[in-house]
Amino acid sequence: QVQLVEAGGGSVQAGGSLTLSCEVSGYTYSVCMGWFRQVAGKEREWVAAVNDGGSTNYASFVKGRFTISRDNANNMVYLQMNNLQPEDTGMYYCAADRGWYGNNCAAVATYNYWGQGTQVTVSS
Repeated sequence: QVQLVEAGGGSVQAGGSLTLSCEVSGYTYSVCMGWFRQVAGKEREWVAAVNDGGSTNYASFVKGRFTISRDNANNMVYLQMNNLQPEDTGMYYCAADRGWYGNNCAAVATYNYWGQGTQVTVSS
């Protein structure tokens, strides 16, 4: 059974930093690993993704502030978030695919496995 477990959320003031981590267990390989976020009443939106070759991609609203990385040996993915702003508040989810090539790592539909989420709250 595949499980993704996020950690590292919390409450910070604007300008602060948090590092989210996600541990994946129960499977062997993903091409795409990503972070998404969701605010109540809104659709889940893509934040960042990293493929198995280490190439990263970011949504425009986090570019330059967030950094995604993955540790393939330990099935971990991280999201370093700097200069957090109130609009970054939301539930953050990590996700992984089944290891198929050719998918868009920025698309929700690419991902087969999701964590339960970790809450990030940024106050002004």
